[in-house]
Amino acid sequence: MTHSERVAAAIRAIPDFPKPGILFRDITPVMEDPEAFAAAMAGLSGLVADAGWDKIAAIEARGFLFGAPLAREAGKPLVLVRKAGKLPGETRSVSYDLEYGQAAIEVPSGSLRTGDRVLIIDDLLATGGTAGAAAELVTAAGAEVAGFGFLVELDDLGGRSVLGPLGPVFSLVHY
Repeated sequence: MTHSERVAAAIRAIPDFPKPGILFRDITPVMEDPEAFAAAMAGLSGLVADAGWDKIAAIEARGFLFGAPLAREAGKPLVLVRKAGKLPGETRSVSYDLEYGQAAIEVPSGSLRTGDRVLIIDDLLATGGTAGAAAELVTAAGAEVAGFGFLVELDDLGGRSVLGPLGPVFSLVHY
């Protein structure tokens, strides 16, 4: 069984959550199963190995679960991309559109610098809005997007077409 098959076997499909008509892909069982989590990390590590990155920007909160072990394994810095108002000190912020309204994310000022090649990590790629906003934070700091890494990609929601012009997209499991 491949890494992606092992991970896909652990992901639960929950119909009509959070509202009718939505099929929610729950990664909680991946985190609860040490073998599935090991497969997730090995699979993601293999996917992004040749992306030429020197920092990871992990998106709150589930992106932290995958970004931190990847950064540690590679011996490279981890930059936390947080919801607005969650970081102390001076930050760089960007707002982006959600299905119903807006949100903002931020990084500590100085965490991203000109010349950095940044891999953006999150758990799931749907429409690409949050990861696209993270890419905007990266480029506004003068850094370069080396790519995007996701445990799961929902192919029919178009996130890859949004992010593809910004950098390569790596996803372990596709639905």
